[in-house]
Amino acid sequence: MAKAKHAKTNAIRLLEQQKIQFEVIEYETGDGQVDGISVAEKIGHPVSRVFKTLVAKASAQKLFVFVIPVAEELDLKAAAKVIGEKKIDMLPVKELLSYTGYVRGGCSPVGMKKLYPTVIDTSAQEQGKIIVSAGKIGMQVHLQLDDLVAATKAKLAPITTTQA
Repeated sequence: MAKAKHAKTNAIRLLEQQKIQFEVIEYETGDGQVDGISVAEKIGHPVSRVFKTLVAKASAQKLFVFVIPVAEELDLKAAAKVIGEKKIDMLPVKELLSYTGYVRGGCSPVGMKKLYPTVIDTSAQEQGKIIVSAGKIGMQVHLQLDDLVAATKAKLAPITTTQA
C-alpha cells in the first residue's frame, strides 16, 4: 500500500478504498520535463511500462478516457470504433480540470470526478504492471493491469497508431 508520507490524491484514495496494491513513485518536476518519456527516464522504468491518460469527447458531450503508452499516439478512428462512436476529438486542455478534476500532466485514469468509459491499450497486457499518473504532476502509481482495469471498469483494445 501507499506510504502515509505521500500526498493523497483522489486516485490514491480510491485505490486504497478498493484495497488495491500499488507503489507510489515520485519524480522531480523543477526542470519542466514532465512529458511521459522524460518521466519514464526519471523514474528508471522502461518507456513501454509508462502510460498516459487522454480524455476525448464524442458528440453530445460524452467523454471517454484512453490509457496508452507514453511514446504512442492515440488512433482517434480506432478509438471511436472501439467505443461505438462515429467520431471523437481530444478534450481541449482548458476543459480537462472541470470535467476530470485533474490538470494536464497529472491526469489519472483513477479517481476522476465521474467514472467515464475507459479503454486501455492492449499493449499493457505485455507489461503485467503498468505506471500511470497518481493524479498530480510529479507522482505516478505502479500497479497490476488487472487492478487498474477493475478500478476504472476499463476494457482493453488496440487504440494506438502502431497497433490499430
